[in-house]
Amino acid sequence: MNQYSRTTLLIGPKAIETLHNARVLIFGVGGVGGYAIEALARSGVGHMDLVDDDMVCLTNLNRQLLALRSTIGHKKADLAKERVHDIDPKIEVNVFHTFLLPDNADEFDFSKYDYVVDAVDTVTAKIEIIMRAKAAGVPVISCMGCGNRLDPTQIHVSDIYKTTMDPLAKVMRHEMRKRRVRHLLCVWSSEKPIRPDAENDDDNCRTHCVCPPGQTRSCSVRRDIPGSSAFVPPAAGLAIASTVVRELIAGC
Repeated sequence: MNQYSRTTLLIGPKAIETLHNARVLIFGVGGVGGYAIEALARSGVGHMDLVDDDMVCLTNLNRQLLALRSTIGHKKADLAKERVHDIDPKIEVNVFHTFLLPDNADEFDFSKYDYVVDAVDTVTAKIEIIMRAKAAGVPVISCMGCGNRLDPTQIHVSDIYKTTMDPLAKVMRHEMRKRRVRHLLCVWSSEKPIRPDAENDDDNCRTHCVCPPGQTRSCSVRRDIPGSSAFVPPAAGLAIASTVVRELIAGC
């Protein structure tokens, strides 16, 4: 008996072997990415490279898998690596403490991966990840907006051009059309975003940033602080992992 015996009953030994040999590149280890990494590890993906320079913040506790009182101030990518190895010590995990930008994207050889996951929240980084993956001929799945939503049953996986009700997806559709990208698989919500409560605007991390000293980014300079829940980001992360696994073992 082994820890993947139940999964083997479902998908078969050949598919398990395929997952053990697969290498996945994940950008973003937050509310969405943390759950995606967890499910990929429990599914037996054997090699994961994690890219994120964020530390756990107090305001992450309401939704992020890696966020605990005991982990505040710790690097999310390091915590994810430790957790993956507690699930299966044989999984190879490489950590990159950085945020992907056009000026450092050459540090990553996208062609050596079997799948790329975009779980970041900035348009510039998303575009760079997607275009690099497309140029390398590697499958990529991109997460759209998960903030200001409560209903995980309205999460969908489809082409970017079929998205609705998602402001971030609208921007990305425009950017993909400009770059003549005909297809982009994405995870998105059809739930109408809820307007954040303006009465509580003086009690969020823009005006009371509690991130540990040394953070490379401060919430105080962010244009918007979206509301968030414990339901939608995890659902999006699990949808990403499910899609990656099913596509990796297609044909097995």
